[in-house]
Amino acid sequence: MTSEILSAIQVLTRPAAETLDSPSSQQRPLLGALEANRAALLERLHGDSGLAEVRRLREDVKAAAGWYGEGGGEEDGAWSFVQELLLLLLTLERHLSQQLQRFQEAPPPSASPALHTAPPLPPDVLSVAQQKALAAALQFAVCLGLCPHLAPGVGTPLGCRSAFGTQVEALVGEGAGPEAGRRLLVTTEVLLQVCELSSLATVVFSRHLGDVMAALCQLGHQPLRNGQTLSVDERRRCKDALKNLLDKVYQPLVIRELLLLQGAPKQGGPVGGGAGPSSRPAPAWLRRLCGRLLSERLVQPGGVQAVVRAVLEGGTGGESNWRKCDAVARILVACPQSTSADQYFKLLCPQILNLLHFRDKLTAQQFQRVATRTALSVIQEQPAFAKQYLLRPLLAALLRCTATDDCGGSEVDEAELSQCLDDVYKVCVVGSSPSACLLDALEEVLPVLFSLFCFTKKNVSNLRAPCQEVLLWYLSHADPPAALSALRRLSGLQGAGGSGGSGGSGGRDVATGFTFSPGSDGGARLSRIQSCSDEDDQLFQRLSEEQWRLKTLMLLLTELKENQLPADFFLLLLQELTSWAEEEEDEEEEPVVAAMTLLEVEHRLQGGAERGGRRLSLLQVLAVMVESLEHGQLLRSTAQVVDFMVSLLQRACVGLNRGPGPEVWNPVESQTLSMGMGLVATLLSGPPLSSEDYSSMSRLLPPLETLAQRHSDAFIQGLASDLRAVIATHGAYRPEDLAHAAASAATAPPHATHPAPAANISPQAPGSSQSQPRPPPRPLSDWLLEACNPDVPTRALALRTLTQMVQVKDPGVVQAQDKVVTLFLENLEHEDSFVYLSAIQGLSVLVDSYPDRILQRLLQDFQLGPSRPSADPQRSLETRLKVGEVLMRASRAMGELAPHLGRPLVAVFLRGTRDPDRSVRASSLSNLGELCQRMDYSLGPLAQELSSCLTALMKTEKEAEVRRAAVHVIVLLLRGLSDKTTQVLADVLLDLYRALRGVAIRDPDQVAALQAQLALEELDLVMRRFLFPQQRLEKKIVVLP
Repeated sequence: MTSEILSAIQVLTRPAAETLDSPSSQQRPLLGALEANRAALLERLHGDSGLAEVRRLREDVKAAAGWYGEGGGEEDGAWSFVQELLLLLLTLERHLSQQLQRFQEAPPPSASPALHTAPPLPPDVLSVAQQKALAAALQFAVCLGLCPHLAPGVGTPLGCRSAFGTQVEALVGEGAGPEAGRRLLVTTEVLLQVCELSSLATVVFSRHLGDVMAALCQLGHQPLRNGQTLSVDERRRCKDALKNLLDKVYQPLVIRELLLLQGAPKQGGPVGGGAGPSSRPAPAWLRRLCGRLLSERLVQPGGVQAVVRAVLEGGTGGESNWRKCDAVARILVACPQSTSADQYFKLLCPQILNLLHFRDKLTAQQFQRVATRTALSVIQEQPAFAKQYLLRPLLAALLRCTATDDCGGSEVDEAELSQCLDDVYKVCVVGSSPSACLLDALEEVLPVLFSLFCFTKKNVSNLRAPCQEVLLWYLSHADPPAALSALRRLSGLQGAGGSGGSGGSGGRDVATGFTFSPGSDGGARLSRIQSCSDEDDQLFQRLSEEQWRLKTLMLLLTELKENQLPADFFLLLLQELTSWAEEEEDEEEEPVVAAMTLLEVEHRLQGGAERGGRRLSLLQVLAVMVESLEHGQLLRSTAQVVDFMVSLLQRACVGLNRGPGPEVWNPVESQTLSMGMGLVATLLSGPPLSSEDYSSMSRLLPPLETLAQRHSDAFIQGLASDLRAVIATHGAYRPEDLAHAAASAATAPPHATHPAPAANISPQAPGSSQSQPRPPPRPLSDWLLEACNPDVPTRALALRTLTQMVQVKDPGVVQAQDKVVTLFLENLEHEDSFVYLSAIQGLSVLVDSYPDRILQRLLQDFQLGPSRPSADPQRSLETRLKVGEVLMRASRAMGELAPHLGRPLVAVFLRGTRDPDRSVRASSLSNLGELCQRMDYSLGPLAQELSSCLTALMKTEKEAEVRRAAVHVIVLLLRGLSDKTTQVLADVLLDLYRALRGVAIRDPDQVAALQAQLALEELDLVMRRFLFPQQRLEKKIVVLP
């Protein structure tokens, strides 16, 4: 019977021949076609016996429909057509409902169906042709019975859908009159009744959901006007139907239709006359209604996702989708008037964060783009609500890592921490829209984030890149005072009680007793620290952790290549160093302890210890910065160079204020000052500077004047006076030898500076520093005394000065040669590398200058240990290795004299290979290799002895370190001899080859085997050059007699 009903519908909706042949789309032919089809349907129903059941069911539906026959007839053929169509739709719905009820109530078949037999279909399933006929009937019902009766601006007019729709709208509107509301109600109720069957509802809502919603909005919510025939009960039913419809249908589809109904905002100015109904905006009551309904959809669970899907589904991901994302963000941020802002953002923000967690690659990009834009818009426009409902949940995992007053921190699992960091990366780095609220919230967790980054740098972790990008984003976009304050905290200076950079409230580090540990999926988690009872281990762990944090911080600053922040931070630390130097000057007066209580004494001692700790921390940070960062990052512009020089000169002036006289003269400070002033002289003698540069340099004038008048060194006095004159005149006065003075200041040896008595210091005219002769150098006895000074920098400077004096063959050093040698040998036992490396350098220079006198003593000390009575027996081995370093440097410096001076060294080194200590054996072999590669043909008589020693060591030595050194000797020997190898080592070459092959094949130490392979490759190259010499094409001119 379903087919019969649909065939009747097809009779009613089929096109008429006279309509198709009409030359123009006029209303009369269309009305005639509708009336003809209606008459054909009635005739077929009464004359065709196959449609008797359809006629009976239609009569039942007609009897129950109180609206049939109202307003129809000759005067309104379109509405009569619609009534017949609605009757057939209700007939189809009733028939399918009865059939479906019988199908559901029927007992299941007793016999089991065949294996490949499909289950029976429900009777409400329509074929494709039947669905097409039903869709045509619905289109007629909507176009003739629903859309023409909508108020202007409500829904999409028919004229906007097709050119033929304008004629249909005019045709129906002529006979509607005051009955439009009643007819709209009838059509809408019939469509809703048809939609009670799910199979029919799918066809209706997939094509005409917006029209049904527009009709329900008008029927239930349009303000009452004179002449309206709808009762209060009917309006209430329409409101309930609209609410039920919005709750049941797929929410993105509902939101899309509501947005279309709401339309664009009303444009200012008159509406163009030719635009027709398409130019009419939605009425105010409809816009308010759609806004309220959209707000209700939005605050429901999953409402934000539904809005995003409604706008973005079906997009291509191009530029239009970027605009759609911004439009959705603006929609979500706009708080509806019917809801309080607090309640709205409380419901909205968690849904925004959920959009960041999509894993589907097809939708995640667009959803995350909307979430990022919306989050940043909320942060910028509603910072108070964003901090409470968005940023706190966003940073919840990182905030849990910090110490709290009540619980003292808690463990955080890997998934939560990874998700939190991923969300922060998307909002901050991907969104890249900095604001004060976002930067302040991120500043609170910055220490935790940096601690996590330090952990990832020690381990393989997938969180390393996001951590680094977020940290760099904050340091790049934060205000300079806040960024400098953050750097102070991250470097440990703020925690150490630093006074500068207190621009922000600061953040909290990881809770005490917790630390980051590796996660199972490549991330990190916060867990409790295993207690350690050893105080030394705890101290070592803490110090190593501080060193690693500083190193990691420098790596971050290295990435800020185009940013001024590293240089500003460096200058800030220098200024703080200068202020502390002034504080030291104020603290030089010792208080009267007898007049103080024990508590005051204790507080003073504790304060002194804290200040000392802060100063050590500051010096440590400065040292690491200078070692790790390039000078181009520390001083990027002329203004920063000037700031650096201001700090340097102010510290020098503070040193001058401590007291007159040469007893306070420090050669290290004097040389540093001269080099800094040489830097300023280089700037002034280079390309012309701008007026802004000279204006910034004007800050150097007061300290330069103080140095020109009060410094104890005449050279610095003159240079300071010259620089002051050039800066004050903006380059109008420029000494001819300013560039030479700059180079001299930068490379002046320490002994060239002379502390003149303070009483003889007087201001000098510009250029006088070069007209006066240099003061004589300090006597040798002063340097010999300072070489025994317990202060490490002073001692090292004295040793390097003595080394320079040996190089220039100072007469005093030549006469006191034995004293200088003894002094260098004593300093070899010093534990500081700065001192004993200076002593090693000095001894190597002495050996190069006076080999006959010094070399024999060093060989004796290397072979038998220190011969001095004051030598420490416990440090004998260490001293022998340092002497070996001296001999190695001496071997490198011998050059062409190696064949003459090298024989005694070879004998000592060969004997050293039999020393009981493996370090001495390895050192002897290393020195032997350096020496042998420079002796050329003089190795011929020693070849057999060398071969026996090396092959025996490679075969019998138990220590892998010594075997490596023996193989390395052969490598150096082959590289040094090169093409002479076949001549010098002809008798032992086969033995060496066999020994190397044995090591490469059988030695358990991989390093020794690798070095043996390298030696074999060197030997292979030598033999190839010997067997296949390079062919040279030469022209010879022979003069015949």
